[in-house]
Amino acid sequence: MNEPEALADVTSPGDDVRARIVAAAADLIASGGRDAATTRAIAAAAAVQAPTIYRLFGDKRGLFDAVAERVLATYVAEKSARKPHPDPLQDLRDGWDMHVAFGLSHPEIFAIMSGDPQSGSSPGLVAGHDVLRRRVKAIALAGRLRVSEERAVALLQAAGTGTVLTLLGQPEKERDLGLSDVAREAVVDAITGDAKPTADAGPRGAAAALRASLVSTSVLSPGERHLLEELLDRIADGDQEAGPTCGR
Repeated sequence: MNEPEALADVTSPGDDVRARIVAAAADLIASGGRDAATTRAIAAAAAVQAPTIYRLFGDKRGLFDAVAERVLATYVAEKSARKPHPDPLQDLRDGWDMHVAFGLSHPEIFAIMSGDPQSGSSPGLVAGHDVLRRRVKAIALAGRLRVSEERAVALLQAAGTGTVLTLLGQPEKERDLGLSDVAREAVVDAITGDAKPTADAGPRGAAAALRASLVSTSVLSPGERHLLEELLDRIADGDQEAGPTCGR
């Protein structure tokens, strides 16, 4: 089959052609994932010839980076325009929640962004990092930071990205969304010592303690140990809605 005959790209300004290709690729990725964004499909949707894509972006990775940059730039602009919370620590928490929500809403884009450590020079990522640094700076100016700003930013980036990737690796209907809250407060505690207070651990704390101490007991069979570990994990995680998982 011949490539689309066209060629709006022959006479259109380069920027317009580039934007049209990026938009077409973004739509294909959003609707069918990266596998759906084949060169042929992108060329057809953008009404260009395949060589135009390679001429403008070098290769498919270059195009995907441009798509990620486009989506990320919109997100960062919205994040930057948001009025900061008067409490800099709450502002940081809100930013974390926005970051996780963005990643879960744009799994393919997030995978592109986080898949290459060298992509840190992307203008969108640089702008996003600047937003984070300003939030950390505000906490430091308030006298509430107990590590260096550089370490706080690095820890937030590592934990935030890891949290999103972990949640994306779970089946959508089984995602442990409470994991984000736990991870967020662990990082907040590490950089400020000011995690949100929690209620008395009660049975959840007791379950976690017993789960951790099972390694020192030998009275259970492997099957019994596995079942008890599963039950204790459910109690410790506070999952009150989970039904029985053992087929009895």
